[in-house]
Amino acid sequence: MNPADILRLGGIGLRTRPLRVVLSALGIAIGIAAMVAVVGISASSRAEVDRRLAALGTNLLTAGPGKSFFGDASHLPEEAEAMVARIGPVTAVSAVGRVPTAHVYRSDRIPAAESGGIAVLAARTTLPGTVGATVHAGTWLAAPTYPTVVLGSRAAGILGLTDGLGLNVWLGGHWFTVVGILDPVPLAPELDSAALIGWPVAADVLGFDGYPTTIYSRSRDDAVPDVAAVLAATANPAAPNEVQVSRPSDALAAKEATDTAYTGLLLGLGAVALLVGGVGVANTMVISVLERRPEIGLRRALGATRAHVRLQFLAESLLLAALGGLSGVLLGALVTATYAAWRDWPAVLPAWSLAGGLGATLVIGAIAGLYPAMRAARMSPTAALNTAA
Repeated sequence: MNPADILRLGGIGLRTRPLRVVLSALGIAIGIAAMVAVVGISASSRAEVDRRLAALGTNLLTAGPGKSFFGDASHLPEEAEAMVARIGPVTAVSAVGRVPTAHVYRSDRIPAAESGGIAVLAARTTLPGTVGATVHAGTWLAAPTYPTVVLGSRAAGILGLTDGLGLNVWLGGHWFTVVGILDPVPLAPELDSAALIGWPVAADVLGFDGYPTTIYSRSRDDAVPDVAAVLAATANPAAPNEVQVSRPSDALAAKEATDTAYTGLLLGLGAVALLVGGVGVANTMVISVLERRPEIGLRRALGATRAHVRLQFLAESLLLAALGGLSGVLLGALVTATYAAWRDWPAVLPAWSLAGGLGATLVIGAIAGLYPAMRAARMSPTAALNTAA
């Protein structure tokens, strides 16, 4: 028998029991769909993180005050920002300074204790360009010497001012006019919950001490490690051990690592589902052999060898598994594409996951059908025909 004849016989065997075939293939399809979707969604998530990092840049470093040797809070020198700007590979520098005595409220009638957790930060005019912030509505601090404020995205929501341009807020005992609202800032999430005012007005009106609490610096991509190595000593030469240096893009990269860990767990669950589907295929084939003993006896009596019978039932098992595997791959690809579109991610489906899914189904089908095929081949023609009688 040539391969085409074997496949045709296997197909005939499946067509005689369509409902059982569909239910058995469904078990395989669910397992493969789960595995393909997990790999696809994970790959799409990584592609989104890479896309965001490429757009935001990985060359942003921050420096902030840490603790002194005795555990006391320290602060950066007033000239720290200017000193960081002198580092050769640094291309942009900006800073914010916390005004701890000031709080912001929707009106002057709100109790002082209900600050909403909104920080008041003195900000340089260069801040948006350095951290990659964009203004959702209004403008940035075009006149930093006037009592104007720009709200972070979350701060605007807390104050109920998502469309509150031109309105006044009670900030540090003075009225400030809202001139802008920021979009979320992925590389500087602390700005999302802040009210940002000009550096000069913070000093003149609110008594700001002038010490920066966070310095943001951009440098050439190839020089980021070198800048990070000297940033603490440059920002505070007298006490470099009291400076905390971080790379905000590392937080997004850590998210990718976390997603990878969950991917391994979900792949394991998909493998369990695939194993259950394989058991279903094996059960279907064993029952098929028992039900078709008269057919086996007749074929053997007409000259079919044990190898022919074995190949016929093995082909049925492989076709059944391939049907489930192909359906699972298509379903997994559909789930991946739908989820990626819903999250506005690039849809990525690694070719190896598709090939691996189909390959796994064929292996499962071969293993599941091996015993039933061998059992069918061992039947003697006489015993099988006597069963029919």
